Amino acid sequence: MNRRLAIFVLALAGLNTFAGTVVRLATYNVENYLDAPTATRPHVKSAEAKAKVRETIRTLNPDVIALEEMGTTNALLELRASLKNDGLDFPFWEHVSGFDPSIHVAVLSKLPIVARRPHTNDFFLLDGKRFQVKRGFAEVDLQAATNFVFTLFVAHLKSHLTTAEADEAEERLGEAKVLRGLLDARLAREPAANLVVAGDFNDTPDSAAVKEVIGHGARQLTDPRPAERNGDHAAGEPPYLVPRRSVWTYYYGKNDTFSRIDYLLLSATLKNRRITEATYIPNLPDWGVGSDHRPLLVTLKLP
Repeated sequence: MNRRLAIFVLALAGLNTFAGTVVRLATYNVENYLDAPTATRPHVKSAEAKAKVRETIRTLNPDVIALEEMGTTNALLELRASLKNDGLDFPFWEHVSGFDPSIHVAVLSKLPIVARRPHTNDFFLLDGKRFQVKRGFAEVDLQAATNFVFTLFVAHLKSHLTTAEADEAEERLGEAKVLRGLLDARLAREPAANLVVAGDFNDTPDSAAVKEVIGHGARQLTDPRPAERNGDHAAGEPPYLVPRRSVWTYYYGKNDTFSRIDYLLLSATLKNRRITEATYIPNLPDWGVGSDHRPLLVTLKLP
């Protein structure tokens, strides 16, 4: 075989290696996945609830999953070890402990984590008072292929629980502005960065906080809007042009309401890489045993 032919064959081999490669990304609020009670959250996760969380994750079989309401590092490692015993191995992980002493954001990954930039000491101002982002933000770079790295941000914005210090919606918007500032700073340095922003934003798509995170213009993120794969494809009526599909991610029992407050957003460099038919919300029996949230899955095709 001459040299030119050998180079051509090697090039084809490289294309065949990655041409069909996909990455499955998920986010899941696992609702108080605690292994020990805390002052503000007195109940540990039951064995039945843990088993349903694992079943849900196995059903998705993600390459990377962002987790919200995770307990201590030990709780994360227990989940990781239990999933491995069930046949689903995540060799790489990240756990970020912010101001909140009880629940945290985390990442489990089959892909190598090649850089970590946790954000645990960010503040914003409300009426002249400083507030700290309660759960912080995870930021990790993941090596999806030899020549393809993407950055995952994980967030869990302020809940709707009222406090004496400030209005909860204003706190949530303040945290969203901090997150958006991190995204803008990264995109200013690297306009073509591959960014994924995942997590529980605790608000609906029309809210100020979610709009702040999504942004606008050249740096606007795309919301793939995963839905149940139940056969619904009917278009919405003007002015509601989005399809009428089951896209809710959270059930609030006190008010008997279903809402979409969990997201997996994509930067402009990734929005056309999503595989629509493999982007969805699983509809599992007794899903609520594991959590009051449902997870999202977005599948991307790599170059």
